[in-house]
Amino acid sequence: MSSESRQLFGTDGIRGRANQHPMTAEVALRVGMAAALQFTRGQHRHRVVIGKDTRLSGYMIEPALTAGFVSMGMDVVLVGPMPTPAVAMLTRSLRADLGVMISASHNPYEDNGIKLFGPDGYKLSDDVEAAIEAKCRYGLERDLVPASTLGRARRLDDARGRYTEYVKQTFPRGLRLDGVKIAVDCANGAAYKVAPEVIWELGAEIVPIGVDPDGTNINKGCGSTDTDFLQSMTAAHGCDLGIALDGDADRLIICDQKGRVVDGDQIMALIAKDWLDAGKLRGGGIVATVMSNLGLERYLGSLGLNLTRTQVGDRYVAEAIRASGCNLGGEQSGHLIFDDYATTGDGLIAALQVLAVLVATGRPASEVCRPFEPLPQRLKNVRYNGGQPLETASVKAAIAAGEGRLVGSGRLLVRKSGTEPLIRVMAEGEDAVLIASVIDDICDAITGAS
Repeated sequence: MSSESRQLFGTDGIRGRANQHPMTAEVALRVGMAAALQFTRGQHRHRVVIGKDTRLSGYMIEPALTAGFVSMGMDVVLVGPMPTPAVAMLTRSLRADLGVMISASHNPYEDNGIKLFGPDGYKLSDDVEAAIEAKCRYGLERDLVPASTLGRARRLDDARGRYTEYVKQTFPRGLRLDGVKIAVDCANGAAYKVAPEVIWELGAEIVPIGVDPDGTNINKGCGSTDTDFLQSMTAAHGCDLGIALDGDADRLIICDQKGRVVDGDQIMALIAKDWLDAGKLRGGGIVATVMSNLGLERYLGSLGLNLTRTQVGDRYVAEAIRASGCNLGGEQSGHLIFDDYATTGDGLIAALQVLAVLVATGRPASEVCRPFEPLPQRLKNVRYNGGQPLETASVKAAIAAGEGRLVGSGRLLVRKSGTEPLIRVMAEGEDAVLIASVIDDICDAITGAS
């Protein structure tokens, strides 16, 4: 697919600085109009579910999207601050034609984004996103409906209760969290009410963190991308586990009772082994991305399981899960997809699956949550200001040299971020010193070319 056909959409919907292109009310209005046109099929009364996180700019994007959908004759169901996976679930539950989440996930509050879900609750394919983007470019005004068939907007008062009960049903029957103490970091984001509620109702004692959003503190010093405070609080309060969600609660990072961080690769390994033993794992393996540690692949191999790798992005993982017949997959960053329960990454469901293993085994997290020893892996991000630094001769030469140095002992991955103006350089292998040297040489070349 050409880059010209997808200038708005990245790896996870549309994202950018709030009130600057493309994250403006005008663009949101047109995206709403174009998405409504794309998903208007048949003569039934069409509806869209719209959720958001706690960013200040949500007050701008939500009404703009609503106006776009209503102008095309689509009814709007507003659910307010809710996790991204809740929007996906409610889209299916309410038999909606489309779902929309207004969030920039783990980004700071100054950013925002628009994620779209089809009626099946799955994120849209590249082709459908391209079709919506193409519709944004021409005169949508000719498709406006007459005044008599304008859509209506209403708020769904019991959205949180619906999602709470749904998530609780994913916890194994017969198990409870009585006597378990858990630090829960909600990143001052979309799950600030629902996450502590779910875990408390299952019996746990809660130490809440990041549950006081003010519109500007989402992901600030908290959440899955900044776990220092969670780690210290988990250890200081004698918690059995620390749970960190991101701004829209579709990813999870945990720390054990000693405050040591456990990433998505280790969580996938833990659940894969547990589900394999219980006869619940399908497809002969799991799905992860090119970023997952080689140690995960080797561990799965020791269990007779395969690791299918995809490009970065949880929607690509979800697509591969469906294509391969697997029911488990995710990303090292903490997007974890349990296809038996959800159509997209769900940090809260993932947390309950980890807690189920801890309760069932009766062992501490420090003994359970690191099934394999990861290979030395280093990731470095280089910010760039426009241009195509990866196309320059000096950068190409540095990458080729790095690949040559790692032949037979590791691997190298250099890619553009789909959500920020960053180039991500990742290498892993047996020799940590070699890895660091390769990474630094490539990053220096990118900086010099930017």
